[in-house]
Amino acid sequence: MRKIKKPLAAALIAAAALSITACSQAENLSASAASVSAMNPQTGAASIDALAGKTVQVLSTEAIQVVPDMAQVRFAVITQDGNPQKCQEKNSEDTAKVIEFLKSFGIAETSIQTSGYGLEPMYDWKETGQTINGYQMRTTITVSDVSMDKVGTLLSSSIEAGINSIEGVSYLSSKYDEAYQSALKKAVASAKTKAEVIAEASGSSLGDIAYIEELTSYANLRYTATAESGAAKDNALKSVIVEPGQIGVEAQIKVTYKIK
Repeated sequence: MRKIKKPLAAALIAAAALSITACSQAENLSASAASVSAMNPQTGAASIDALAGKTVQVLSTEAIQVVPDMAQVRFAVITQDGNPQKCQEKNSEDTAKVIEFLKSFGIAETSIQTSGYGLEPMYDWKETGQTINGYQMRTTITVSDVSMDKVGTLLSSSIEAGINSIEGVSYLSSKYDEAYQSALKKAVASAKTKAEVIAEASGSSLGDIAYIEELTSYANLRYTATAESGAAKDNALKSVIVEPGQIGVEAQIKVTYKIK
């Protein structure tokens, strides 16, 4: 048998040890990567049974149309004067008159909110530059819980009460929750249909749901109060034509299915 010199033998043993260590580290790295890939991306918790293997993820959005039964109206009282203090005082007087009118109309005090204030100078632009020629103050009043049969009358009669700016009307529905649940059901059914088509097109079949997430996070059309506003003081007031139409209640979800 041929003898191997000691320095060469030592080098071969060291190389073998290094190779074994490298293989062990590679196996550990591979196992770690597999473990990370099995993590739930939303919670960070391991979910190997749910997400291991092939999956397909789909987004689904559905909406239900409902007829609004309540409204929110945004008014503004705008006052101008050459003196800022007098402008503010006049605006406060006009705003107080408007609030008294709203209460006499039947709007509850809890449904009246002074939601914005603003006092700013008005400028006169000349060749020599700009000069202040007066001041303007705006107080925004938001009126909630207005039933649909009173919106037109409120809009038309508010001008006589001192309102000189109507900024907008928002429509809401007391049946929002019911409509949203129906939209969610439709979104789940639609997601399954999409996933089945994708799975079939890829030569696979659809399995169970591995993960589902509700993406809709707003309910700006929701109205839950039970008490309606009182009747208007003078039902003979002229009414502006108001056509609320329908509002869409939307639900969006994200679903991950297993693929067989």
